[in-house]
Amino acid sequence: MGLLKAGLGAAGGVMADQWKEFIYCESMPADVLACKGSKRTGGRSSNTRGEDNVISNGSVIAVNDGQGMLVVQNGKIIEVALEPGEFVFDTGSEPSVFSGNLGDSIKETFANIGSRFTFGGDAGKDQRVYFINTKEIIGNKYGTASPVPFRVVDNNIGLDVDISVRCNGEYSYRITNPLLFYTNVCGNVTDSYTRDKIDSQLKSELLTALQPAFAKISEMGIRYSAIPGHTTELARALNEVLSADWRDLRGVEIVSFGVNSIAASQEDEQMIKDLQKAAVMRDPTMAAANIASAQSDAMRAAAANPNGAMAGFMGMGMAGGMGGMNASQLFAAGQAQQQAVPQPAPAPAPAPAPAAAPAAGTWTCSCGATNTGKFCSECGSPAPAPAPAKWFRPNCGSENGGKFCSNCGTPRP
Repeated sequence: MGLLKAGLGAAGGVMADQWKEFIYCESMPADVLACKGSKRTGGRSSNTRGEDNVISNGSVIAVNDGQGMLVVQNGKIIEVALEPGEFVFDTGSEPSVFSGNLGDSIKETFANIGSRFTFGGDAGKDQRVYFINTKEIIGNKYGTASPVPFRVVDNNIGLDVDISVRCNGEYSYRITNPLLFYTNVCGNVTDSYTRDKIDSQLKSELLTALQPAFAKISEMGIRYSAIPGHTTELARALNEVLSADWRDLRGVEIVSFGVNSIAASQEDEQMIKDLQKAAVMRDPTMAAANIASAQSDAMRAAAANPNGAMAGFMGMGMAGGMGGMNASQLFAAGQAQQQAVPQPAPAPAPAPAPAAAPAAGTWTCSCGATNTGKFCSECGSPAPAPAPAKWFRPNCGSENGGKFCSNCGTPRP
C-alpha cells in the first residue's frame, strides 16, 4: 500500500502543480529589505493545492518599481530581474500541460510523475522567488557615544592639530547589488528580512568609519565647523572607507549623510582660537593695532579710576616703561617690512613706432612739409632740382655727376 500511496501522491502532486502561478510581492514597507514571493490565489482560484516551492513553466512573476527579483532553485540563484515588469518563468524543470505543445507537455508530465514517485510523491526540487527592496532606506539615526578624532589643518597659519568632536544626524543607504545581499545577508529567509536585523551592525561600522572619513575631509581643507555644508563629500568619503564591508560584501552603499550638529570640546575650541590669534600677531602692524586698542582701553579705564585719573595714568606709564615695544615701533617695523618686500619691476615702455618712409614721388621741404607738386604747399618754395645722373669716364676711370669730368676735364657725353 505504501507504493500505491506514493504513486497516487505523485500523480496528484503533479496534477496540482499543472496550474500556472502569478507570483508577486505586495508594496514593501521601508522596514522590509527582502521577502519571499507569494502566489496569488483568490476565492475563484483552482490552484489551491500546489506546492509552495514549485513554479510551473509559463508562470508569471511581477516585479514592481523599487524591487529586484531573484529565482532560487535548490539553493542556487538561477534568474535575476532588476527592472519592473512581468517575466515568464520557463526552465523546463516543472512541465505544465497549459504551457507549450500539449503532446510534449503530457509526455513530460508523466515523466515527472515517475520522478516524484522516487521521492514518495513530493517534488524533488525547491524553487523560490525572493524580492529585494532597492529603494532608498532613510531615517537611520546615528550619534557618537564618545568623541571622534578630527584633524584640523590651517595652512595660512601653519596649524596642524588633532581635536575631538561629537556629531549626530541621520543617513540613508540603498541595496545596489541584490545578489550579494541575498547571498551574504538574508539567504533562504522563510518570510521576510527586516532592517532591524542589520541596522545595529551598519551603525557600528559607520561610526568606526567616521574617523578615516573625517581624515579625508580634513585633507581637503574643510574645517569641522563647515562639515554640515559638505555632506556630499563626507558621504563619498564614507563609501570609500566602507566599500570593502558594505558594497563588496553586502551590496549596500550610503546614499546621503546628514549632520544635525558637530561640535568640539570647549578646551579644543579655545586652543584653536588662541593659536589663530597668536599667529595673527606675527604681522607687526596687526600687533601694533592690538597694542593701540589695548592702550586706548587702558586710557579710558585710567580716566575712570576712582582713586584719581592721575594715579591711573602714572600706573599706565610705569607699565609701558617696564618693557616691550610700543605701538609706534611696531608700526615702523611693519612699514620697513613692507618696503623690504621686492616690488615687481615696471613694465618697459613700448618702443616708439618708426617714422613712415616718404611715399614715391614726394619731396620734403626745408619747413618740414611733405609735398608732391613743384612748390611747397606751406611756404611756396620750389621743389629742389633732381640730382644729375652719374656717368663714367672710361679713359681715366673716374665717376662724375657734373657736365665735365673732374679728373681730365672731358665734357659729359
